[in-house]
Amino acid sequence: MRETTTLWRPTGPQELALVEASGWTAWPPRLPDQSIIYPVLIERYAIMIARDWNVPASGAGFVTRFEVDRAFLARYPVRQAGGRDILELWVPAEELPEFNRHIVGRIEVVHTFGTAPTAIG
Repeated sequence: MRETTTLWRPTGPQELALVEASGWTAWPPRLPDQSIIYPVLIERYAIMIARDWNVPASGAGFVTRFEVDRAFLARYPVRQAGGRDILELWVPAEELPEFNRHIVGRIEVVHTFGTAPTAIG
């Protein structure tokens, strides 16, 4: 059995709908102005982003949790994006398909803020 690392990703309703369309197994391709995807290592940081940024921007924010093959993740250094608990991995957009292949299991919604569509789950 592979060793995994738990990651969290704050997301809005549009991105979450694309994750759902993948069968809860992959992150969608980045938009042209999005050069990276940044899963985070600390759940409370993901909560803060989903609640404080995604809700005002789109009416709802979600925190997802997923597992990724630990050996694969070693290629991405942990980046401190602020305080000591603001830790992210920066995955270049062009590497996202390979990153998705190393997700173990399903992406799951663990927190919902704002007005959530009933189909999410």
